[in-house]
Amino acid sequence: MKKRVCILGSTGSIGKNALRVIESMPGLCEVTALTANQNLALFKRQIAFWKPREAAVQDDKTYRELKAGGDLGNVKILSGVKGIEETASSEDVDIIICAISGSAALTPLLEAIKSRKIIGLASKEPIVMTGRLLVEEAGKSGADIIPVDSEPNAIFQCVNKREKIEQIANLIITASGGPFRALSKESLKNVSPRQALSHPAWHMGRKISVDSATMMNKGLEVIEAHNLFGIPFGNIKVVIHPQAKIHSMVEFIDGNIMAVMSQTDMRIPIQYAITYPERFPTALKPLNLVETGQLTFESPDTNKFPGLDHCYEAGKTGGTMPAVLNAANEIAVDRFLKGNIRFTDIPDICIEAMNSHEPSPIESVEQILDIDTTAREHAKQIVKKWNSHKHS
Repeated sequence: MKKRVCILGSTGSIGKNALRVIESMPGLCEVTALTANQNLALFKRQIAFWKPREAAVQDDKTYRELKAGGDLGNVKILSGVKGIEETASSEDVDIIICAISGSAALTPLLEAIKSRKIIGLASKEPIVMTGRLLVEEAGKSGADIIPVDSEPNAIFQCVNKREKIEQIANLIITASGGPFRALSKESLKNVSPRQALSHPAWHMGRKISVDSATMMNKGLEVIEAHNLFGIPFGNIKVVIHPQAKIHSMVEFIDGNIMAVMSQTDMRIPIQYAITYPERFPTALKPLNLVETGQLTFESPDTNKFPGLDHCYEAGKTGGTMPAVLNAANEIAVDRFLKGNIRFTDIPDICIEAMNSHEPSPIESVEQILDIDTTAREHAKQIVKKWNSHKHS
């Protein structure tokens, strides 16, 4: 029987790669649902090619244009967040690839968890925001959460329910260092959005590319790893590995270190999530260790990239603090890409938002959504205040 797959965010980088993976394994999967936000032209082509049973569009204007744009066959067209949540919980779906960027993935992910899906999770933000809440909900429902980002996916493969937590000494999360690893702290003030989007190792979406450049992405992965695997923050390390061939490691108490190595291609962890618990051949060229040559490691420079420390601080504080950090970061990244703030303002906006927040224990998804909304508005006010000071 074919695996029935829903891709949340099919027009983004992860979504497009997921469809490439499925196309490379004919007969294994059936794409039964797709969702998108605003990329109407690509979404229409995807619907025409894959002929899903359901398609959902979050943006109202794009939904109206899609409905008015001609014959879509027997595809059921849904709209808004509710429509995306409906596709995520559909009985016609076995596997969800959650590739919606940022906190917008939270409620569809919750619906997929409640519906006991196998979830390939590329959107780390919901796990960052909600602490152990979604992980515990998955434990209750029987849903499987398989991280798709290369680093937590590597940790998942090393641990994968076989190892007891008390046998793990450290999680070692690798980072390429981003495009500005060699720049001075002073030079970072003048980098442009175009430069920040030019990642040296990975081809990714706009938001995650900026997060990688600030190293905020690596900090969010630290919080995600803590919540997914239950490892204390003091035992989660980050190392810079510019070659990006080792995607993370697990150090055990007996001194052994288990690592996952592969080409820097997101199709590899995506395929693992889709075929889990089985493995299938890929059309990609295997990693050649001789050609790879030297592998190097160094400590991250948190003086130049303070966002990593901010994430550790938010994670250790716990409760609602990571949700505030995440919200402030999403607003700051958006404003940087629009040219409203400097690159180095991003972590400063995050820490100002954190310093203004009194954290409380996490009680529900609804509470986190309220915190997210409030923190976003506060971050916007911080940006506005900074800009008014610059021009006064």
